[in-house]
Amino acid sequence: MTRLTAPQTPSVVRLAILILAVCLAPLRADEVPRIVALGDSLTSGYGIGLADAYPAVLQRRLEAAGYHYQVINAGVSGDTTARALRRYQSALDGDVRILIVALGANDGLRGVAVEQVRSNLSAIIEEAQRRGIAVVLIAMDALPVHGFPYSVAFHQVYYDLADRYGVPLVPSVPIKIMTDATLMQRDRAHPNQAGARAIAEFVWPYLEPLVNKPAAF
Repeated sequence: MTRLTAPQTPSVVRLAILILAVCLAPLRADEVPRIVALGDSLTSGYGIGLADAYPAVLQRRLEAAGYHYQVINAGVSGDTTARALRRYQSALDGDVRILIVALGANDGLRGVAVEQVRSNLSAIIEEAQRRGIAVVLIAMDALPVHGFPYSVAFHQVYYDLADRYGVPLVPSVPIKIMTDATLMQRDRAHPNQAGARAIAEFVWPYLEPLVNKPAAF
């Protein structure tokens, strides 16, 4: 009597199943590519908390669109470009694909020399690009408390840097937020939850072209 045996799964089918299982397996947090938001209180979520800060809003926007990235909030309230320059390199460790730079507002308030601001931001952008990290630069403005010529020169720095390094520039986000009372906290210096969502909306069109498209299955 002939014994019937189940047909063996061809090796190519087994391989396809294995590849599909790997693709569908959830990624560990340390395997997910990162987007780092480097900044000051505009980024850190001063007064509203990390969960409502604009990097967290971007995280939710990415997830809703099917993009697999981890957004790291590297904002420190009160930071200047000089302080960020002393700490930013550790924020670029790991699989960082994109760096959002939102620095300079506190420099403008203090009247830091424009060329110093330019030099600090240049160093950050250059190091990111040396590591193969794409950069999104958010333009800051200096209120005319140090004179109109200073404000104009400060404003121009961001446009010069975007042109020099070929990075997308999100124009004058703080001014757009600060001129709308419904987007500001009572101190009129920091965005509220609605303001953080507005910042994310301003940043998104410049960020999305830099992320990898969702995988199609």
